[in-house]
Amino acid sequence: MTYNSREEIGECLRSLSEVQEIVVIDNASADGTQEVLRKADGIAFVENIQNRGFAAAVNQGAQASTAPYILLLNPDVNLLDGVGPLLSFADRHGAAAGQLVGVDGLPQAGFTIRRFPTALSLSFMALGVNRFWRSNAVDRQYRYVDHDLQAGCVVDQPAGAFLVVRRDVFEGVGGFDESFWPVWFEDVDFCQRLYGAGHSIWYEPAVRARHTGGHSVSRLRVSERALYWNVSLLRYAGKYFPRLVFTAVAASVGTGALLRMLAGITLGREVSAAYARVLRLATESVLLGRVPDVFSAAPGGGKEREGAAALSHPVQ
Repeated sequence: MTYNSREEIGECLRSLSEVQEIVVIDNASADGTQEVLRKADGIAFVENIQNRGFAAAVNQGAQASTAPYILLLNPDVNLLDGVGPLLSFADRHGAAAGQLVGVDGLPQAGFTIRRFPTALSLSFMALGVNRFWRSNAVDRQYRYVDHDLQAGCVVDQPAGAFLVVRRDVFEGVGGFDESFWPVWFEDVDFCQRLYGAGHSIWYEPAVRARHTGGHSVSRLRVSERALYWNVSLLRYAGKYFPRLVFTAVAASVGTGALLRMLAGITLGREVSAAYARVLRLATESVLLGRVPDVFSAAPGGGKEREGAAALSHPVQ
């Protein structure tokens, strides 16, 4: 999936020389990404007219391909090793992930693998506790800080930026949940459902990929990031936690939004307004005991997800 990835997509495609079937879904990029893709050889390119979000793009790519294994790869990820071992592990477990390393070649600790979030770890994130207490045990547990990243093992949640899934497993769990729009927590939800269906995910550090990280997200306005991240967090909590626990998480989101809204008054009107919207959504979630119509909270009332038209470009 690409979104405003003109500077990254070329190197990513060059790293896929051993991959026989490459499908690229572009979510209405406006930076010239589509022009680069139209000139690329050996790929099938689907050009969405509007931004359908990460989850929908993944599902589109899976539907447009036929291989027995599906490799999810972000455009800012470049393979450094062959993915053959991941296919073998995915065959045994259902899915497998390699090790993400930074431009410095070091493992991206805290990101490449994580445990499933708990209500407490989500609340710590929402309240900003991890920013001021970086060594807290809750966040260290969540981010697998206690694990040697050079040791392969079964893990909860590898990053969706670099993940191999057997096609039958992917289709068996229904693919990605497109209600996580446009981004965040859709890969966590997918891994949860994969485990719920009796499969597991193997982490294999011998297969590495370089990840520059967050290029699309960094192009979003601060207000958009605040809104989308909190909306997806609430949706995840509402999907997996009992009502009382969900209410507690929603209260944490509201409290965190209030604090940031007050701080945003000095940082800018746009930031403050974004957190005011998050506060309103969190308050409604507490009162209802569930997430209200999430997309009505997105700019445009969710219109960005309407009209999922696309132009398909076959393999050249």
